Amino acid sequence: MLTISSLTYRIAGRTIFDEANLSLLPGWKVGIIGANGTGKSTLLKLVMGELLSDGGTIEFATGLSVGMVRQDMEEGEISLLDVVLKSNKEYFDLMAASETETDPYKISEIHERLIDIDAYTAPARASAILSGLGFKEEDLSQPISSFSGGWRMRVALAGALFQAPDVLLLDEPTNHLDLEAIMWLETYLMNYPHTVLLISHDRDLLNKCTDHIVSVENKRLELYTGNYNTFEKERAERRGLQQKMHEKQMQQRAHLQKFVDRFKAKASKAKQAQSRVKALEKMDIVDAVIADRATTFHFPQPEELAPPLMTLRQADIGYDGVPVLNKVDQRIDMDDRIALLGANGNGKSTLIKFISGRLKALHGELEHTSKLRIGYFSQHQTDEFDVESTAYFEMKRLLPGIEESVVRGKLGRFGFNKQLSDSKIKTLSGGEKARLLFAMISYNAPHMLLLDEPTNHLDIEAREGLVQALNTYDGAVVIVSHDPSMVERVADRLWLIKDGECQVYDGDIDTYRKLVLDDQRQERRSKRKAKDAANGKENNAENKQKKKDCASLEKKVKHAEKEMQKLNGKKDAMEEMMAEPAFYDDKDNAQQVQFSYNQLVKKIERTEQRWEEAQQAYDSAMNS
Repeated sequence: MLTISSLTYRIAGRTIFDEANLSLLPGWKVGIIGANGTGKSTLLKLVMGELLSDGGTIEFATGLSVGMVRQDMEEGEISLLDVVLKSNKEYFDLMAASETETDPYKISEIHERLIDIDAYTAPARASAILSGLGFKEEDLSQPISSFSGGWRMRVALAGALFQAPDVLLLDEPTNHLDLEAIMWLETYLMNYPHTVLLISHDRDLLNKCTDHIVSVENKRLELYTGNYNTFEKERAERRGLQQKMHEKQMQQRAHLQKFVDRFKAKASKAKQAQSRVKALEKMDIVDAVIADRATTFHFPQPEELAPPLMTLRQADIGYDGVPVLNKVDQRIDMDDRIALLGANGNGKSTLIKFISGRLKALHGELEHTSKLRIGYFSQHQTDEFDVESTAYFEMKRLLPGIEESVVRGKLGRFGFNKQLSDSKIKTLSGGEKARLLFAMISYNAPHMLLLDEPTNHLDIEAREGLVQALNTYDGAVVIVSHDPSMVERVADRLWLIKDGECQVYDGDIDTYRKLVLDDQRQERRSKRKAKDAANGKENNAENKQKKKDCASLEKKVKHAEKEMQKLNGKKDAMEEMMAEPAFYDDKDNAQQVQFSYNQLVKKIERTEQRWEEAQQAYDSAMNS
């Protein structure tokens, strides 16, 4: 399907790929991973033909269509729906030709092709994709120019999905999505019938939506079978074997060299010594495993303050006198780890701005001790750096009169050596700018960290470093993140921001997923009822048949839901069992259970697909 042979690519004298090889088969869901700067996005651009390689070949099977999220979207007054429809060039051109063509034979050919590509359901399919990515029905007719950059990226993603190419290329598709939209995308990609190449730093997405992993490392492309968790285990095993082989060869080399050094001057041993010299020359030494450089995060520990750190009393919070959140009544203590849940636009960032002091209450109160220090991270702040300045100079501005060694030490806590500290900010990667911002917001050992989407530009290793640093930090943490893994591993309290309120949520991420699905179903039911009321009563006979058909389909939906619940219960039980250290004592049993677990996961995916098909059929019947 896709074959990459001896790929070499250089940019500005730096080699990104050196004799890299890769072969992928149709239908594979491939996650592309690697540290920032290793060439993941470059690889997709080479595959798309946007960049030309310095050597090697990239070949697709004949006739395959390839699609990627477009960066050059339509501007102006074109509606969201039309932007998505226009992304499928064949559909758009055929529809335009159907309105202008006069030759009856050509008209017939056009309509036959429109039927072949299911063109007459295209607006409904495009609407469904936009809805899944968080757009309301009334948004679809609005001009693209009226939406912000983040929402436009969702439209671009919708366009790529709508094309449904044979090979779909996605570069960090979750960066501009909230958890609700990510859940929808996960389901979409799991059920996508063609090949997917997906760059992502989201563990959950990689585990749920991929069956192969390509690791971009050491200027090569290493292929692993399985999802991200499987990749981690297999890579560790491969590296362990490689290191053992290297050490064994080095021992053999030392033994041969010792013989040569001892007997090379002895005539009676000259032949044997010469033989060993040749053996040394021929020895193909396996490279030693080079340890990955860990991404450093270390938040300084604050002194303890008496609880509560902060109290919000009946606070109305909003802009220009219009509340976004009403009567927020919460408290934050020093040992709190709070994650804010809720769809984009519900007020999560607004609440964090209020807690940080950047917004004042419209009504109500916010109380805290005068000694409280807050560190506030917001992704847009990285765009406000003076790009001609350096990390050292920016930190020095916060610490006037402080010795250079102390300033550099604070940067060093976040992985900045002297060379990186003295580099201009415009040369830093997105992840390096994020690390600089972490250093700057925590320079004075804050008692509370407010983190609004802190992981957008961090690779998997950096996210792991951030999780570990937050879990060893003694202050309070309030976090907004679309990374479910980070929320699960950092937060021990959840606040749900919904319908203008902020309430404590007693469930976990899994129960929140189910809540979102229930809300989506309820919203569909409400829309159907409203539509039925607007259209008036239908013919009784037709209405009875429709009810009968809908009842049958609803039964299938409920049956699939019950089966999913049962299977997920089994999955939870097996995961608890596999989490026990003693589980791995019996290797044969562990392998059998892991095999059964993988089969169960596949069965759950098939059941979810069956549920979705039944739900779609039910929705279609109700809307007909």
